[in-house]
Amino acid sequence: MKSKTSIFILLLVILFAAFIGDIFTGNAPISAAKAWAALFGTSGDAIVDEIVFNYRLPKALTAILAGSALSVSGLLMQTLFRNPLAGPDVLGVSAGAGLGVALLTMLSGSAIYPLISSMGSMAQVVAAIAGAILVLMLILGVSARINDSVTILVLGMIFGYVASAAITILQSFADPDSLKVFVTWTFGSLGAVTWNKIPLLTGLIFIGIAATFFLQKTLNSLLLGERYASSAGLNVRQMRIVIITITAVITGAVTAFTGPIAFVGVVIPHFARAFFGTVNHKTIIPATLILGSILLLVCDIVSQIPVANRTLPINAVTAIFGAPMIIWVVLKRKKL
Repeated sequence: MKSKTSIFILLLVILFAAFIGDIFTGNAPISAAKAWAALFGTSGDAIVDEIVFNYRLPKALTAILAGSALSVSGLLMQTLFRNPLAGPDVLGVSAGAGLGVALLTMLSGSAIYPLISSMGSMAQVVAAIAGAILVLMLILGVSARINDSVTILVLGMIFGYVASAAITILQSFADPDSLKVFVTWTFGSLGAVTWNKIPLLTGLIFIGIAATFFLQKTLNSLLLGERYASSAGLNVRQMRIVIITITAVITGAVTAFTGPIAFVGVVIPHFARAFFGTVNHKTIIPATLILGSILLLVCDIVSQIPVANRTLPINAVTAIFGAPMIIWVVLKRKKL
């Protein structure tokens, strides 16, 4: 117990360091002293204060929110389906969010676009959430009729492929400007979440994560298989719907606000199990939250490294970090 407590304390220290490091890092040349002063008061430079407080700080907070949410979503999916490669996007919810944004792009020349554009920067968020909800409704409809989780997993993947195909078709009809906007969204971005959006994103993620903590015993039972869980008195079908709903809500929320972010949800649950040497969700859930936040903060720091005066897409950076981590876990444990 003392060992686990020490590890958690160490991880929290690393999380804080990564959080501060993310605020201190960016394309604008701001010294650590000025960034620190702007973070806790004023640096004496209005431009520096604006960059640190209204861009870098909400971006770092978004990294923590998105990293923890995607990691927990991946943990839920891997436990429910007992599939080591299951992730938060396995049910097609992320693809559904992308479809919503693609449809919004196609409506740029329609009669109802002025109404949509009046929502400003929230238009993409609303469209993405609507697309995610559509896929969620399809998945829940399937879950109510089918008992086998593997079948639901396969159908969820098919829904995702269909949504991706629809996105491709819409892209082929889009004008170059609209297509550029959509492609930029698919890169993923933590910097698009402003202070007025953070409360809604935080609320959706908090509800999902809080519900996950109440499911610790249920998740531990599901690790032993659905038959064991049923024999222990668990309503597997009902719990499946609850877990899918939680995953879809927080995954859809993150994708809506930040765009698709790959690999975090797949790799972090494995890393948490290997790090703590247990599969008990009482330990793994908080470990996953912290490790996911650290990973996305570090990836955001790396994405700010100047490359031809450009910021790297966060989606690409998470994949570069995620693949070696999966390989490390496999080599350490000899299996997934």
